[in-house]
Amino acid sequence: MISAILYQLTRNMNEDDVKKAGLDTYFVDHTAGVYPVAAAGVPFDAKYIGVKGDVIADLTEDLAAEQKARVTYDNLLRLIDDRDVCEPLKFLRERELVHYQRFGDAMRIAQDNMDSRNFYGWNPSFDKGKNCRK
Repeated sequence: MISAILYQLTRNMNEDDVKKAGLDTYFVDHTAGVYPVAAAGVPFDAKYIGVKGDVIADLTEDLAAEQKARVTYDNLLRLIDDRDVCEPLKFLRERELVHYQRFGDAMRIAQDNMDSRNFYGWNPSFDKGKNCRK
C-alpha cells in the first residue's frame, strides 16, 4: 500500500519536482522506486528484526514493533493533509492495532500454557534440569 501511495504521488513528477522536493540524491540512486529507508535516510537492514527463539522475548518484540509502526502512522497523519494519502494510512494504522491485539492474545496464551510461572526469569522449555537453574 505504501508503494501504491508513493507511486500515485510521484507518477507525474519531473526533474524540477524532484529537485524542489529535495529528492535529487535519492532519485540518482533509486529513481522513483521504493527503497526502504527510515525518515532520516538509514536503509532498512534485517538486523532490526529481533528474533531470539524465546516465545516471551519474540512476542514482546512483535508487540513493540506493532506499536512503533502505529506511532509512525500517527506521526505521518499529523503531517499530511492529503485525504488520498491519509485514508490508506489510517487503514494501515488500524491494522497495526489489530496485530498488536493478536500478539497480546498470543502472549497470554503462551504464558497460560507455560509449565512455570517464572517465564520472565528464564525459558522453562529450554532450561529444564540445567545445572545453573537448580
